[in-house]
Amino acid sequence: MSSAVLDLTESSFGEEIAGSAVPVLVEFWAHWCPPCRAMAPILHSLATEFDDRLRVYKVDADKNPDLARRYEVAAVPSLLLFHEGELVRKMTGARSRAQLRADLEGVIS
Repeated sequence: MSSAVLDLTESSFGEEIAGSAVPVLVEFWAHWCPPCRAMAPILHSLATEFDDRLRVYKVDADKNPDLARRYEVAAVPSLLLFHEGELVRKMTGARSRAQLRADLEGVIS
């Protein structure tokens, strides 16, 4: 599995989430959002740390508004954690690496 943070779109979202054998963390972000840019190295770091136990994706909320609406993303960054294809946690706002890592514990084995 790759430790890269990959882009998702409306067309690829369902397949990647439902087809994942490991939990999936999805960041809804926007290019104009400074906190989103601050999250990028944190997400890459966690993707590397949990390489075989977590997939990390990002969705441009401006380019995928229907997807953002479907998951009631009202602010960016928003982080959605899926396990076995189901949404298990939604987090809004930037987080430190330690905070996000703690939020993932219990889902990441």
